[in-house]
Amino acid sequence: MSHDEKIEPNAKLIRMANQIGTFFLSKPREEGVAGTAEHINKFWEPRMRRQFFEIVDRGGEGLLPIVLDASATVRRPA
Repeated sequence: MSHDEKIEPNAKLIRMANQIGTFFLSKPREEGVAGTAEHINKFWEPRMRRQFFEIVDRGGEGLLPIVLDASATVRRPA
């Protein structure tokens, strides 16, 4: 566990989400937002998406704007 993860337990998930978003920043905005959401929907298990929405629902602190925009089409786990 890194120092950042001790301070912010969601640091790793935030970093992962932002890495995905950063990859899609080179695309046109709508395509980038859709690509970010699609990647999270395809490759993140429900537990990770649940944790992601806990962050989003608290205001999304630390997440890039593209990731926050993508959250609107990420599937919320039951």
